[in-house]
Amino acid sequence: MNARPEQRTDGRDGGDGGDRKDPVDAIAEQWAGVRPDLDTTAMEVFGRVHRLSRAMGDRVEKAYARYGIARGEFDVLATLRRAGEPYTLSPRQLSGTLMLTTGGMTGRLDKLERAGLLRRSPDPHDRRGLRVTLTEQGLAVVDQAVGAGLAVQTEALAALPPDRARQLTGLLRELLLATERSQP
Repeated sequence: MNARPEQRTDGRDGGDGGDRKDPVDAIAEQWAGVRPDLDTTAMEVFGRVHRLSRAMGDRVEKAYARYGIARGEFDVLATLRRAGEPYTLSPRQLSGTLMLTTGGMTGRLDKLERAGLLRRSPDPHDRRGLRVTLTEQGLAVVDQAVGAGLAVQTEALAALPPDRARQLTGLLRELLLATERSQP
């Protein structure tokens, strides 16, 4: 018995995708041919999310490269920028927010400091601690880079009408929250 009786064989998914197929459709069709008992809906959703994330990550990376930074470096600068004035956090706060090891964070901070985009200074409240602060140049770079990255993302999202984009945002939020809640 097929676990997906609603699956269409004409390539139409019932949405606005029409007759167009993507590489994930081909994978699902192959599985349907050899294992018609499987419901591949989850594979299709997460396969598309993964491919979309990879493709958009590459595009955004190119946008950031114009400003001399990579995605990981943008993440550090953006985290400091979002912290608000005086754009200062401890390395531990940065590591926690970005889910990086202290070693990984140190490498990024070293590179960004050499580029003049941030500076490290002693923490006035903790003799053993450091504070990381955006420089004026770092502030200018991250403000330009975030605009460029958003322009690339907005251009891609324009393939959907605004109401469908908002619907997708809500659905992805719902799925992300449910997934994060169910983690052990």
